[in-house]
Amino acid sequence: MRKQEASTSLQARAEKLFPGGVNSPVRAFRAVGGEPPIIARAKGSKLWDADGNEYVDYVGSWGPMILGHAHPEVVAAVQRAAQNGTSFGASTTDELELAELVIEAFPSIQMMRFVSSGTEATMSAIRLARAFTGRKYIVKFEGCYHGHADSLLVKAGSGVATLGIPGSAGVLEEQAKFTLALPFNSIEAIEQAFANYENQIAAVIIEPVVGNMGCVPPREGYLQTLREITRRASSLMIFDEVMTGFRVAFGGAQQLYGVTPDLTTLGKIVGGGLPVGAYGGRAEIMQMVAPLGPMYQAGTLSGNPLAMAAGIATVSRLKKDRASIYPALERNSATLVDGIAKAAGENGVDIRSQRVGSMFTWFFQAGEIYDWNDAAKSDTARFAQFHRGMLEQVIYLPPSQFEAAFLSTAHSSEDIVRTIEAAGVTFKSSEESVAR
Repeated sequence: MRKQEASTSLQARAEKLFPGGVNSPVRAFRAVGGEPPIIARAKGSKLWDADGNEYVDYVGSWGPMILGHAHPEVVAAVQRAAQNGTSFGASTTDELELAELVIEAFPSIQMMRFVSSGTEATMSAIRLARAFTGRKYIVKFEGCYHGHADSLLVKAGSGVATLGIPGSAGVLEEQAKFTLALPFNSIEAIEQAFANYENQIAAVIIEPVVGNMGCVPPREGYLQTLREITRRASSLMIFDEVMTGFRVAFGGAQQLYGVTPDLTTLGKIVGGGLPVGAYGGRAEIMQMVAPLGPMYQAGTLSGNPLAMAAGIATVSRLKKDRASIYPALERNSATLVDGIAKAAGENGVDIRSQRVGSMFTWFFQAGEIYDWNDAAKSDTARFAQFHRGMLEQVIYLPPSQFEAAFLSTAHSSEDIVRTIEAAGVTFKSSEESVAR
């Protein structure tokens, strides 16, 4: 039986200090019920909470821990960097090294700028697209989350979807009206938008593989057609690869699907799990950014030396071993996802598994998921029951039907077998509970 006395006490303390007891709403357990464990430490594929419970972790800090927690090379790099100072507000050689590694992996990026979060990256990319094109409107897709910048919270995914919030209080209509939210995977919708707003759309921003309404891949040819439409309309195409960058392939989704965007936003893995983001693209666009051009964006902690050191260690390891890392992640993820789907079927539970590489979701419904309307049909009550059952089996999953889960290189075959067995126990007990 999982112990939780210490976590319960700490959560009560947290609720006096933070809204909902958390510093990010996706950490809350309101969508799944139960009490969240308060994490004390992590190593490899495991987490330990304040009560000493050991969990197999499939959240991975929401994606960046592709090498597992506290990877020795990353830890050593951060320690070395910290000994030289934690922040300078000035340029460093590590910024150059990490940027060169990123640009090598993403040929569409000729110039880039580091920032401190994925939200900063997408917010800056949108501002840059408007500056470059001289246009006001942007297109995003329902259920895609691009950070909490005002204009990007329209029909967003992630915690917004989990909590059932249609947008966000505090976002002015005057800002939101220039954001066109369209259904993902619909070419007809995008063609109609460009016809209705001819010569007015600055950019289309997209998660090439959606992870913030659960894992939803693009239909075959969808991204390629979207690229043709934006190029024809002289609008910019922005790939939000904060989640997919270095995750679905070394060169991200643009490598996987063979599509070249005008701008790319990155985060998470690029900093080895430390706070970081980046945006970049064609040199002629990036030269609009101050101090070269009139689009202003700044940040004292941009290119923070600790994040740069962690990023160099992480990306260097992925680069060196990419020929073995990505095929292994593919095999192990397939074994895990298919194994749990089989366990569900054996116990009469309808789930739909969707996966791209090592990011995946089990949707509690039988139908295919192509967009937010499809994802929203999932049985969130059954997912919540599944989540609570798996937590009791000390398997740590995202506390939302609408968040992707992730596998790391640190997950062993034993971890995967243990997880599939835990799912079988959970499905069986849940079906017995329903029968009673």
